[in-house]
Amino acid sequence: MLNNYETVFILNPVLSEDQMKDAVGKYEGLLKETGAEIVNKEMWGLKKLAYPIQHKSTGFYNLIEFKADPSAIATLEVEYKRDERIMRFLTVALDKHAVAYNEKRRSGAFNKKKKEEAAA
Repeated sequence: MLNNYETVFILNPVLSEDQMKDAVGKYEGLLKETGAEIVNKEMWGLKKLAYPIQHKSTGFYNLIEFKADPSAIATLEVEYKRDERIMRFLTVALDKHAVAYNEKRRSGAFNKKKKEEAAA
């Protein structure tokens, strides 16, 4: 039985574009190796942190939404902890309401600008 999950991780801001893409690719590959099905991935880019982490005030935010066996989460998080490029991470299980919300968000249902343009 595959459960729905979402993982957000913050990469060190000193990484180059290529190093960042390499890190994201590593975790996508790791998920696929564990039999996960990637539903959505988003690179939110460089964002200011609420508080400094490792003396850094910014970080590259990434989100991956996926379906996986619960055993895959432990493997993923061990790799996060070993990787010095990862400053923080959070993986959460999604219930059916969160899955429905994410589907609506991806389709642009909450994007006010699109709605206003359509009405105009």
